[in-house]
Amino acid sequence: MKRGTLKSISELVRQTCREDGIETPLNEYRLMQAWEPLLGKGVAAYTKDMYIKNQILYVTLTSSVLRHELMMNRRSLVSRLNDYVKAQVITNIIFR
Repeated sequence: MKRGTLKSISELVRQTCREDGIETPLNEYRLMQAWEPLLGKGVAAYTKDMYIKNQILYVTLTSSVLRHELMMNRRSLVSRLNDYVKAQVITNIIFR
């Protein structure tokens, strides 16, 4: 390796993840793990199930009132979750 081509370890890890095809699943996992820290334990308590399919986060909630409130703040939630992961992982959220 030439001296001018040195790379940081974090850059090498990111490049390896991208080449191996695990960057997207890793970002999706980190986004779902960010649900409770960003929205709090109260919202997490009413969250029953979450999964991502085709860049859409599907969230099943047990409270219709909470579902309605989160639907009204959908765009800001998408932005906050993507900012937390530092990648464009989801484009929309569907609450059920």
